[in-house]
Amino acid sequence: MSMLRNLESKLGGLVEGAFSRAFKSSVEPVELARKLAKEMEESKMASVSRTYVPNHYRVFLSPQDRSQFATYEPALRKELSDYLLEHARAESLALTSRPAVEFMTDERLQLGEFGIQAQLLSPPEDEQAPVAAPDVAPSQGDFGHTMVYSPDRAGARALAPERPRRGPGQRAVLAGDGRRTVIESDPFTVGRSRDCDLVIDDPNISRHHAELRADGDSWRIADLGSTNGVKINRRRVDEGLLRSGDRITLGLTDFDFELE
Repeated sequence: MSMLRNLESKLGGLVEGAFSRAFKSSVEPVELARKLAKEMEESKMASVSRTYVPNHYRVFLSPQDRSQFATYEPALRKELSDYLLEHARAESLALTSRPAVEFMTDERLQLGEFGIQAQLLSPPEDEQAPVAAPDVAPSQGDFGHTMVYSPDRAGARALAPERPRRGPGQRAVLAGDGRRTVIESDPFTVGRSRDCDLVIDDPNISRHHAELRADGDSWRIADLGSTNGVKINRRRVDEGLLRSGDRITLGLTDFDFELE
């Protein structure tokens, strides 16, 4: 909390209290800092000896909120970057470079809502030594789903590009882990990461473990390079066609595949 209070004091002093008036009913900079830190911790990736976190963040705002940030945006980006750097150091999290924050506009967002995307990038070759010298740092690749925070919601929702849905007679179900999940999107991803279509809290399952794709009137499952692999009816496969009644094993979790 002391870091947040320090940030709030800096921002307030920067514009002599203008932030408290300008953002009274919309996005507050300190709330942005909280959620950026949350996304940093939610996106941790373990290497051999360190736990890495993203170093590049995109913040999406509604057009109305973005216009309110226009005057202070450069200064705000720096303060948020400083805050994330300090937060990572306090939590002993490794960075490959100083955190960068950029603001973008998204017409789909309403007043008071904001989205965050996080990405781990390797530093440019000509950049000075990273914040924490890495043993081989993992790469998160492209930006993933946008996690959207709203003032009238307790949690966040994923704002992702729309994907084709299967017709009612072609859908399938994965039954396991104490629930039944209808497979409607194509492709359909399974793993520990929050941006998967089916999120499984199992340490034996990789962040992006497997993917299901439509194949005629059925589906195929493919291993996405997971550590513990994919099994169909106890037989490990890299890819395989699924039939109704098949047992799928991911990590230590079993699912029954059923065609509706």
